[in-house]
Amino acid sequence: MSIEILPATHERFDDAERALDSGDGPECQCQWWLLPNGPWEETSVAERTEMFRAEVDGGRPPGLIAYVDGEPAGWVRVGPRTAQPRLARTRNVTGSTTEPLDDDTVWAVTCFVIRKAHRGSGLMRGLLDAAVEAARDGGARVLEGYPRDTSAAKIPVNDLYLGTVAVFEDAGFAVVDRPKPDRALVSLTLRN
Repeated sequence: MSIEILPATHERFDDAERALDSGDGPECQCQWWLLPNGPWEETSVAERTEMFRAEVDGGRPPGLIAYVDGEPAGWVRVGPRTAQPRLARTRNVTGSTTEPLDDDTVWAVTCFVIRKAHRGSGLMRGLLDAAVEAARDGGARVLEGYPRDTSAAKIPVNDLYLGTVAVFEDAGFAVVDRPKPDRALVSLTLRN
């Protein structure tokens, strides 16, 4: 099995769409963290798709695509926390982070999609490792995640889009807070 993880750029938009073709990905288009509730409810899937296309066509890729044997198999969103405005309105984040909410050097990993055929293969960890490198290369000082803890509760597969505490801890992230028993805010310092 050959795995390659690449930035979601203009020429890879169709691959990003294929990588999102699992769970809530097709409906969400990885726009959840970009829109407050009202606008989220008011947008159609077609509008979210166009928003996602504009992001991918923009300057900084909004995430990474994992390819297994040349086929899109997974997705991770990684970027400045300030570019994902719903985070600043989410109690589990605002009540747990030790970082200023307006700090552009704090990045966040907020969404994983692993296509069904590739679940359980370690692809989430590979995507997280690549996200750490993308954040470091992008100038992030700190990288946060908001994973679920599968040891604290049984969590439906579609709710694992935030990742799991175990995968983040294995990648060197430290738990900063646990706003709920099955939720954590994790952090990795990339530079001082």
